This record gives sequence, structure tokens and C-alpha cells, in this order.
Amino acid sequence: MNLTARFALGAVFITVIATAAYLAGRHGTTPSGLTPMQTMAKPTTKSVRYWYDPMVPEQHFDHPGLSPMGMQMVPRVDDASTPSGSIHIDASTVQNLGLRTAPVERHAMASTVEVPGNVTWDMRQVVTISARVDGIVEHLDVRATYTTVTKGSPLLALLAPQWRSALAEANALRHVQSPDAKALSDASQARLRVLGLSAADGVMSRGDGAAILLNAPVSGIVTTLDVREGQRVNAGQTLMTINGTTSVWVEAAVPQGQASAIRPGTPVTVRADAWPGRAFTGHVEALLPDIDGATRTQRARIVLSNPDNALAPGMFAHVTLTPVADAPVIAVPDEALIADGESARVIVAEQDGRFRAATVTPGRSTGGMTEIRSGLTEGQRIVVSGQFLIDSEANLSGALNRLEHHP
Repeated sequence: MNLTARFALGAVFITVIATAAYLAGRHGTTPSGLTPMQTMAKPTTKSVRYWYDPMVPEQHFDHPGLSPMGMQMVPRVDDASTPSGSIHIDASTVQNLGLRTAPVERHAMASTVEVPGNVTWDMRQVVTISARVDGIVEHLDVRATYTTVTKGSPLLALLAPQWRSALAEANALRHVQSPDAKALSDASQARLRVLGLSAADGVMSRGDGAAILLNAPVSGIVTTLDVREGQRVNAGQTLMTINGTTSVWVEAAVPQGQASAIRPGTPVTVRADAWPGRAFTGHVEALLPDIDGATRTQRARIVLSNPDNALAPGMFAHVTLTPVADAPVIAVPDEALIADGESARVIVAEQDGRFRAATVTPGRSTGGMTEIRSGLTEGQRIVVSGQFLIDSEANLSGALNRLEHHP
């Protein structure tokens, strides 16, 4: 072999060595060059199934290196030393990733719950004024909705022959003394009550006696007015509606996670923007059984006294509920929960650097803590920072068996 050939062969050899060194450094095959992400999935029993990008775990590659997103790919291995459904992370990687764990403890979940609300009518105070017989509206004393009326004030005068004859008969028999006539008088009064003309209903004759005057049975606000002067009305037809104002309801929107702590009788403080510095106190009357599909909240009905009519239906309210404290329950920080819309889970830290995903059943949430009704026991340790990265690896290892069904 001449001198020129020897030089050429040496140059080729040097080029091959340099290329191999460059690729080794680029793909992280040198132990000292492992990044925290590579160390995280470092196998103890070498059996690499594929490589993947932790940011896009559903994409699999048959070689190490950089992913299309520029991330160092991580090996998915079969590690006989790690139990099924868990992954192993060494102590140095835990530190590099900033993983933090916390013990599972019991907490008293009682605390104030602050939610928005709206003032509405107290529907138990609604009174409907209706015509008991056919007639014609001769005169209206209330001509517009939202007119304030007091008990006994005139509402309208109605021309009703059937009412007129019954009232005349009762008046004629009012002062009779004989037993037989007394029986007739009682019967005429009963007929008046059937027709809605009893004294308790506040009905009086007006002027020349041709029309019957209907008076307000309660104080309040006329919220509906369904007739006008000269209009003919039929028996049973609604004439107007009066809403009492001595008390109002406040309907508070309570999140589902906090609704279980709210019960009838729970003390409530309500503040309205219209009355800065003033607080209204009351209690929860009922937790209504329907859930708002848009906000996923449950309505709590609150009863408030309103003697000076300070609270008007439609007002926005700031509601503070103070539920009674229950016995301490197992609870975890809100940030420890991983929810996907169908289930919730946490990452449990076990011995020897092993981590696994555990499905849990969350309950109410308050003060940055969420009750765990099942899935955890007191004394376990869970990951409260960095758990999403571990959850991604746990999914791939089969802990939740999701990606196996969605290749």
C-alpha cells in the first residue's frame, strides 16, 4: 500500500470516529450526558419498546434523539423491577424536575362559602285576584303593574248581577231574629263565600250599589294586571296578581363541590351593591334539586326579612354561607388533582422512588382543599407539583390503560 492510500484510509477512519462521537453526544447515549427527562425513564432492565416525546406521548419512534417538536425523547421500557401500573424515578431526577410531595391528612372542611345570588319574589306571598262570576270591569283603581297597594285599598269595581243578587239577599237577612230566618241568613252568607264575596275577601258595594268593589287582601306590589276598564271577564279569570314584600328570596348559585356542605338552616349573610355597608342575615330554606347545566351549580333558596322593602327582586347579591363544621375528612390540595372530565386521580409516591396513578372520588372543595371520599388513605404521600408529567408516563405504562385503546 503506497503512502497516498494510507493517508486516505486514515482520513476515512478519523471521519467515522468523529461522526460517531457527534451522534452519541446528540442522542444522549453517554451516561454523563443524560438530561433529567432521559434519566426519568432510565430502565433498570434494558428492554426498550419505543421512544416518545413526553409532550406528545401518543407518537412512537424506533430511535432516540430529538422529537419533531425539538424535545429529547424518552424510552418506554419493560422494567421487571417496577410493579405494573407504576414508574420509577431516581432521587436526582425528582430534584431536577421540582417534584413536591405532601402527606394525605384529614382536614375540617367547614369554612365560609362565598357565591353570587339574585333577589327574587317570595312566592309564598303571591295572591291572585280572580273573578268568581261573570261580569264587566266598571272601574280600575290600579291602572299599572308594580303599583304598591296596602291591605284593604280598592283594586277595581265589577258589575256582576250574580254577585249583586247574592249580596242583596245577605243584607236583607242580616238582622233577622227568628230561628228559621237565621238559618236562611247563614245560608246566604255561605253563598257569598262561595262566590268570593265574604268580608274576609274585602268586597264592598260602591256608589249606587250597582257595582261590587274588590279590595286588596294583602299589602304588596301588583305584578300582573290582566284587565282594563270596560272589559268583560268570565268566572275564574285572573284579574291581577299581588306579591307581598315583607320577605324575599335570594337564590344563590352554589358549586357542586360545595353543595354537600349546605343544608336547610345554614346561616347566611347577604350584601347588595345597592346598600353598601349593610348586611342582611337569614338562613337557607332549601337546596333546590336541579343543577344548572351551563354553570354546574345548585341553587340554595335563602329567606330574608324585608320590612322596609330595601331588597327588590332582580338585585344582584353577594352571598356568604357559613356551614356547620363536620368531622375532619381526608382532603388533598386542589393542585394535586388531575381531572379529565370523566374521572379524577392523584399521583401516589411509594417507596424506592416509585410513583403510580390512583383514581379517586372527590367531594366538596373549600379553602384550596378538596375532600377525597375514596381512593386514598391517611398517611400516604401524593405529588402536588409535577404530577402531570408523571401522569403522562403512568398512562403509557398502563396505569390507566387509556392509550392502549387509542393507538
